[in-house]
Amino acid sequence: MFKSSHAFSSFSVSDLVKAKEFYGETLGLNVEEDTEMGMLMLKFAGGGKVMIYTKENHEPAAYTVLNFAVSDVEKAVDELTEKGVVFEQYPDFKTDEKGISREWGQEIAWFKDPAGNILSILKVK
Repeated sequence: MFKSSHAFSSFSVSDLVKAKEFYGETLGLNVEEDTEMGMLMLKFAGGGKVMIYTKENHEPAAYTVLNFAVSDVEKAVDELTEKGVVFEQYPDFKTDEKGISREWGQEIAWFKDPAGNILSILKVK
């Protein structure tokens, strides 16, 4: 039934204007806005999409809602830090001063969007 259909992920934010600025300008993603529907659509290479919608009583997820695969985590962290992004330091994960964890043989760093949703950068193997 769904083999030929397209699927996409979605999550909520509290402020669409802040989300559009963050995802479009800070992260440099391709963002399309539908103000009538109160949502954004992030478009990725290869046709991937993520819908972001406003929710009046938004509560950020306690888990990672979006992962960005990159070839160089440290470079991505440095570039985003220059743009004001703050990387998380979780007590249960060993991270360096930049917020990069290298446990489990995987480089990963977590940060939050303006609505408090958790995002990550992880190295492509």
